[in-house]
Amino acid sequence: MKALLQTLSFLTGGVSLVLSPLASADFISDSKANLNLRNFYFNNDNRDGAAAPSKTEEWGQAFMLNYQSGFTDGTVGFGLDAIGLLGLKLDSGAGRHVGGSMFPNDGDKAADQWARLGATAKMRVSKTELRYGTLQPKLPILVSNDGRLLPQTFEGGQVTSNEIDNLTFTAGQLEHATGRASSDSAGLAVAGGTQGSNKFTFAGGDYKLTKDLTAQYYYANLEDYYQQHFAGLLHVLPLGEYGSLKTDLRYFKTTSDGKNSSAAGRASGYKLGGFTKDGSGEIDNDTWSAAFIYSLGGHAITAGYQRVSEDSNFTQLNQGGLVGKGEGGASLYLYTDRTIQTFIQAGERTAFAQYAYDFAALGVPGLKASVMYLKGDNIQTASGRDASEWERDISLDYVIQSGALKNVGFGWRNGMSRSDIARDQDQNRLFVSYSIPLM
Repeated sequence: MKALLQTLSFLTGGVSLVLSPLASADFISDSKANLNLRNFYFNNDNRDGAAAPSKTEEWGQAFMLNYQSGFTDGTVGFGLDAIGLLGLKLDSGAGRHVGGSMFPNDGDKAADQWARLGATAKMRVSKTELRYGTLQPKLPILVSNDGRLLPQTFEGGQVTSNEIDNLTFTAGQLEHATGRASSDSAGLAVAGGTQGSNKFTFAGGDYKLTKDLTAQYYYANLEDYYQQHFAGLLHVLPLGEYGSLKTDLRYFKTTSDGKNSSAAGRASGYKLGGFTKDGSGEIDNDTWSAAFIYSLGGHAITAGYQRVSEDSNFTQLNQGGLVGKGEGGASLYLYTDRTIQTFIQAGERTAFAQYAYDFAALGVPGLKASVMYLKGDNIQTASGRDASEWERDISLDYVIQSGALKNVGFGWRNGMSRSDIARDQDQNRLFVSYSIPLM
């Protein structure tokens, strides 16, 4: 709690210093701040294999302070955002802690607490906004992970522009990442890479061809690891009283860059883990998927298929191989990035289906549930044997709608995974969240 008070004091003081020279009606009146609370229980039970520990079980409390200013008056407006994050261990143990999954390491145990601060300077001209500092991107080529107690953050710059009608253009460059179980920033890498890169550049946009049809294209380059092209197409077909049908098509082409393109570079640590052609560690992958979502009232049924080419796994940023940095945990812009597995192995072909229901249709707003099943096969292995895996996920969420506990949210995630290439796992996540407006 002392660390939380210090964080609040630091942010409040810092914002006050900035307000003096920049103060304006819009800067102040458009500012907002909130304190987000998250109580999180995590249990992952390995159902086979002899390696210890066989079970990860941890419980923690997060405090996340977010401040967002408005912009100063004038043709060019300036502003400042700030974030303060504090994680507290409530329960863990040497026999139930796997480093970097939930809490940072403290020897062979979990750290009692960890914290970090971030600030983002921003500038707005017309319909274009430039941000530099702490970022949490949500783009097809990079999705900031928020799957545990504290969120993953990145450091760099990003510009977003809506100057052209129906087009949202985004570009930027990132230099460092801070993992969800870390206070320290680190370089950028891919799964299995042990050397950090300090340059991830990206650009792309979403263009609404019609009110129901959106085309997407993005390019990304992680220096010395990979170049990636993404193309997507989103379409919603209104069916009147019979609901709607959404089509979501995605394609990624990823090839090696810089040191990952040479044997010497890969030997020095700029390599991709998992199966690769000839065991080289070189990145070379095409991944495509098609998903169809039919919605009617509170019902939503999803059916889809994803295919990964055979020369290497699908690849995006993942700092889990940077030793001692606590950088584990990454998200992917894929329907198959689920509770336990990601279904991105070389050669993998995955069929998936989901049923979701929003109970607001039955007069119970705030209550939502879903169940999903995925089955992947044709996974390439070094032995030449095709492997397979499957996963079943259940999610349940409820947000209280009124009374003294209004907006308190409860969530449960349950996953069961059985795989030929990883340990069989059963996983449960329970969390309670609440946001307190401060201004």
